[in-house]
Amino acid sequence: MEENNITLHIQNADGSLTSLEAPVDMGLSLMEYLKACEYDILATCGGMALCATCCVDVLEGEDKLNEMTDDEYAMLDTLPDVLPNSRLACQLQLNPAMDGLVVKLHHTD
Repeated sequence: MEENNITLHIQNADGSLTSLEAPVDMGLSLMEYLKACEYDILATCGGMALCATCCVDVLEGEDKLNEMTDDEYAMLDTLPDVLPNSRLACQLQLNPAMDGLVVKLHHTD
């Protein structure tokens, strides 16, 4: 693994994990990276914490994430099925501390 990359693990709908190598030196959010990897994320607000369509559930590594902002908390609070470990992927800037993070897309279907 390159020094400027971290490994992220995405839990698929069937419970299996997909491991991805993500760059931390490009200023990408987790949402932008997952969209680039063609995951089904709408991100209709473009990463402004206004729509919650990029919600993910953090399965491992929640302690590695930055603290939730008031805007993120307010948006998550509008979801009917939010979990204590739910976060907006647009608000999570990829950084070296996130190496090994395990998330799954929070679908409301």
